[in-house]
Amino acid sequence: MPDLSVVVPVFNEEANILPLLGEVVAALRGRIAFEIVYVDDASSDGSPAVLAQAKAAFPELRVLRHAMQGGQSTAIRNGVKAARGAWIATLDGDGQNDPADIPMLLALRDASPPTIKLFAGWRVQRQDSGSKRWASKWANAIRSRLLKDATPDTGCGIKLFERAAFLDLPYFDHMHRYLPALMQRNGWEVRSVPVNHRPRATGASKYNNLDRALVAIADLRGVAWLIRRSRRPGVEEV
Repeated sequence: MPDLSVVVPVFNEEANILPLLGEVVAALRGRIAFEIVYVDDASSDGSPAVLAQAKAAFPELRVLRHAMQGGQSTAIRNGVKAARGAWIATLDGDGQNDPADIPMLLALRDASPPTIKLFAGWRVQRQDSGSKRWASKWANAIRSRLLKDATPDTGCGIKLFERAAFLDLPYFDHMHRYLPALMQRNGWEVRSVPVNHRPRATGASKYNNLDRALVAIADLRGVAWLIRRSRRPGVEEV
């Protein structure tokens, strides 16, 4: 059984799949027993064919495919549910996250207390357009003020977390953007870790700032409600 499962949600990223797979393997082979779980969110380009062919070259690779598009949070959750590792590393499928950061996150986990269940990537030098960086800055500020999650960057795709702790979280669309607050709601600690961030080499972003802003308004209210309604009594067997 693998110790680590690398979960990668992907939608129409055919040109980025093989380079990212090669980087994951280069970062992890010989370091830890791992698997790679790609979740194809009903791509309409050549991603399914590329993934099918890649399985011959990368024996660590497993491929799941949605029958219809479900979104990034659903893809991540389905990948985590199918994963066999006790810990999960996530990466965005566009190649902007650097798989070379995963061993560093694993080393931090090994040196940290067991109460830390999420190591969240922090893009201190974000390689995106000015409008995206500006929108992200304000969104993070508003979210942090409302949810008090003390996390500077929740939108970074590279994260390391315990599988069991993740599956214990309430599920909803876009939940992947609120993992620090949700983990803290369940009584766990979170650590933000500076990571590398790279420009998109090929393809196009699947989101725009207006779509994210409109969705975030409802999501923030919902997560704030979940936090207010949380109860965590201690439990002991008698």
